Amino acid sequence: MQPVKVEIATTLSPAIVDAVERLVPQVSRSNPPPTTAELGDIVSSPATDLFLAIDDGGSIVGMATLVTFRIPTAMRAWIEDVVVDEAGRGQGVGTALTRAMVTRARELGCRTVDLTSRPSRGAANRLYQREGFVARDTNVYRLTLRDGS
Repeated sequence: MQPVKVEIATTLSPAIVDAVERLVPQVSRSNPPPTTAELGDIVSSPATDLFLAIDDGGSIVGMATLVTFRIPTAMRAWIEDVVVDEAGRGQGVGTALTRAMVTRARELGCRTVDLTSRPSRGAANRLYQREGFVARDTNVYRLTLRDGS
């Protein structure tokens, strides 16, 4: 695979909808892909950037979301739902997406960029460590507010 181009989605297109429907099941088996309306909300929100990795043939081969927000202590960023199509893994797509999101966070004045990754995602964890992310000595807690239905 040739190097990918990484872009932030600024408008919603059928190609983006199709790609998200194909990619989300590769990162989460417990949550369905967003509806077209929900995806439109993501693309239009000033707090979220949907990053798309596009190969030289114009196909979307990966995606990720950068969430940025102001809290009293600083401007912060959070990376979520990084996924590279199974056929394109191990070819630098995840690295390109991660670097683009870190660059965007810097541009927005964020002090930190956080993410979580399941221990079973060995390649992803190695990628984040190579890119300078450091595991924090913290507990991550979750309260589920709805069952997803």
